[in-house]
Amino acid sequence: MRTDKLTSSNELGMRPARPSDSGFIESLYRSTREDLRLVDAEDDFIEALITMQQQAQTVGYGNLFPNAMTFIVEKQGEPIGRVMVDFGHNEVRLIDIAFIPLARGKGYGETVIRNLQLAAAQAKAPLVLTAMKNNPAAKSLYLRLGFRVEEATDAYERMAWYPQQGGALIFT
Repeated sequence: MRTDKLTSSNELGMRPARPSDSGFIESLYRSTREDLRLVDAEDDFIEALITMQQQAQTVGYGNLFPNAMTFIVEKQGEPIGRVMVDFGHNEVRLIDIAFIPLARGKGYGETVIRNLQLAAAQAKAPLVLTAMKNNPAAKSLYLRLGFRVEEATDAYERMAWYPQQGGALIFT
């Protein structure tokens, strides 16, 4: 997969994150944590909690996926999202995908995932992800894109998409 810039027909681009993207990434994370804003607490406490959660996520992902790559999704050159992917030996793992509020629900996530499916197919490896059970919209998208549930816990489901070649699944 080219990692300098991945483009699609609807003017989306995907490039490796740079140190200068840290402010955007922090702002993006904050926009995804409306659940924590519902906590009955002072605003300062909630903001500190969101900061701690982001730091914990960053450290956790770094420990679990030390070779993961972070990409910035752009529309017409403006950052609208972030994707974290680990290109492993036996699988391509979509670790995290998030978009700014104005970019949600517009099909950009589907475009990015379809591009990752192409990359996985080129690598002859499955594309795997973990979905929260309480996120039916995301699960619906993944199922529509050909993912299937392979494992489940009380809160999460491990889903996988396998590339096909000549009608047969490719296993590495």
